[in-house]
Amino acid sequence: MAIPKEIDQLTENEANDLAVQLRSTLDKWSDQYYTKDAPDVEDYVYDEKYNDLLELEQAFPSIITPDSITQRVGGKVLEGFSKVTHEEPMLSMGDVFSREELTEFDNRIQKNIGHAVDYNVELKIDGLAISLIYENGELVQGSTRGDGNIGEDITKNLRTITSIPRTLTRPVSLEVRGECYMPKEAFAKLNVKQLEAGKEVFANPRNAAAGSLRQLDTSITKSRKLDTFIYTLMAVENFNPTTQHEAIQTMEELGFHTNPTQQICHNLDEVWEYIAKYQKVRDELPYGIDGIVLKVNDLSLQAKLGHTIKVPRWEIAYKFPPEEEATVVRDIEWTVGRTGVVTPTAVMDPVQLAGTTVSRATLNNVDQMRAKDVRIGDTVLLHKAGDIIPEITKVVIEKRPENIAELSVPETCPSCGQKLVHLNGEVALRCINPDCPAQIVARLEHFGSRNAMNIMGLGPKQIQQLFAKQFIQHFDDLYKLTPNELEQLDGFKEKRVNNLLDAINNSRKNSLERLVNGLGIQGVGTKMARTLAEEFKTMDNLMSASVEEFDAVDTVGEILARNLVTFFNSAGAKEMIEELKAVGVNMTFLGQATVPDENNFFNGKRVVITGTLEHFKRNDLKEQLTNLGANVTGSVSKKTNLLIAGSEAGSKLERANELGIQVMNEEELLEQL
Repeated sequence: MAIPKEIDQLTENEANDLAVQLRSTLDKWSDQYYTKDAPDVEDYVYDEKYNDLLELEQAFPSIITPDSITQRVGGKVLEGFSKVTHEEPMLSMGDVFSREELTEFDNRIQKNIGHAVDYNVELKIDGLAISLIYENGELVQGSTRGDGNIGEDITKNLRTITSIPRTLTRPVSLEVRGECYMPKEAFAKLNVKQLEAGKEVFANPRNAAAGSLRQLDTSITKSRKLDTFIYTLMAVENFNPTTQHEAIQTMEELGFHTNPTQQICHNLDEVWEYIAKYQKVRDELPYGIDGIVLKVNDLSLQAKLGHTIKVPRWEIAYKFPPEEEATVVRDIEWTVGRTGVVTPTAVMDPVQLAGTTVSRATLNNVDQMRAKDVRIGDTVLLHKAGDIIPEITKVVIEKRPENIAELSVPETCPSCGQKLVHLNGEVALRCINPDCPAQIVARLEHFGSRNAMNIMGLGPKQIQQLFAKQFIQHFDDLYKLTPNELEQLDGFKEKRVNNLLDAINNSRKNSLERLVNGLGIQGVGTKMARTLAEEFKTMDNLMSASVEEFDAVDTVGEILARNLVTFFNSAGAKEMIEELKAVGVNMTFLGQATVPDENNFFNGKRVVITGTLEHFKRNDLKEQLTNLGANVTGSVSKKTNLLIAGSEAGSKLERANELGIQVMNEEELLEQL
């Protein structure tokens, strides 16, 4: 609903009627965003309606109601969590969307203070606000913002996040506040798992982080790889800082994870340069941002400026405009994954978006496809969820051609023709035929992939051809392939045939964790496969383990434990394992347990790898360093100890040099190893 005419032309009754409608819409959207972590609309759509309501209420103060969304903060406390009352309210922030509005904010500050001020400018992280309380240096409580006054006690879940210190570097008592977020890589992997499991995908990293923190099962939270940036020191008068910039440095010294990009700006020109810089590189950051935050740097001036009932007067958020491109949908493809989930994908005219060419976007499931009413021939607006996953924002209805039909939903599997079903109330359509060709091919592709059995030269194209020629159907068939059969593949002559046969033969000798990953057990990825193999040592031990034994393993959890027992006890899994044993596939953990020599150079170091490597495959190097006790991460921060830089290293190398972090090239790495 748009305001039908200029506000100064509205009567009070007209303004009130519009405000009632806007509050109803915003309350619904707010509940979906803050409480259910499943928003129906993009942030900028919400912001537009919120600002419409704000303008109406500013023009007609008499229509403001105490329960208006403009008069309160955040969402509700969910069932299942204890309530926490914040001693100081966790306020929201005002938003601006243009340089003119930033100038208005700066003018207000100067008018109230009487002179120009410095600002500490920080990135606006796309996450969930949290509070952490420490007594004598020990973490005693962590909570969400909730409605600003009362939040949820999520201490147990926050303890699973490695960047939150359980013990500070000094035995001080304090409260800090910051943002819990999900890195882009973790967000992309989580949505893949959600799709494979037939569950709803998360709309963006913020909602993924919120949904992960609000789990009653802490093992689920731990598996989601959340991270934090802490930016507010409460009761700052008990410490030495006099500025926001110094307060962040103090929190870093105490052991908190802070964002290294903060910068003091002396005027709006410098602020705008900061905005331009990070708007340009936001796609390269390992975490999502949706703007920047200006904070008056002088803490005494912050106290003098104070706050309204909802927002501090000394800070403002500048929101980046949405990056969208218009394109035309040419087809809808239905694809079947290895778990049987059938997913609609829009095929579109290629467009440049956030630095890449995009021509496909998943619609995730039937409900989402219907809600967006996407049709072949529609012009649509496209954006990247979390700056990483292409997603259709909406259909441009005014450009819809006449007489284009609604999309029909298939009732049968596009691969095998069996009837599709919704299992246990899932939103996903699923083919439950275990002999479905598309599922078999997808399982075989996963089995031979780099992170599983690592059969070099056996890609999706080769798998599909071998299956079509009926040379393979089960995992063990790969180990029975003959030179004559491989010669029938496109482009395969003697040398390539021999190379592939060698790769297949070598994969028999893989350590157990690669096989466990290759089996495609729901909830088991590369790291979990390693954990299980390291703990149980042999496939026989895994197959005979109980729910209690699996659950006792750190990071497994009860749900995954039950999935593992169900899988290994199934007749199909037992037969499959026996077939793989018969063709000589190793069933034993061959690696070293991750108890490294404490004296080796890499033990305990936080390491980042960047650039093109000549002597290593990146995953192999990461595994080798992990076995030596290193923590290999994806982004450079003040906590990084070492950057390993191959050729064509870019922004990560520049950042490491800025922070004075040790940089090692491949020759130095080889010597150290």
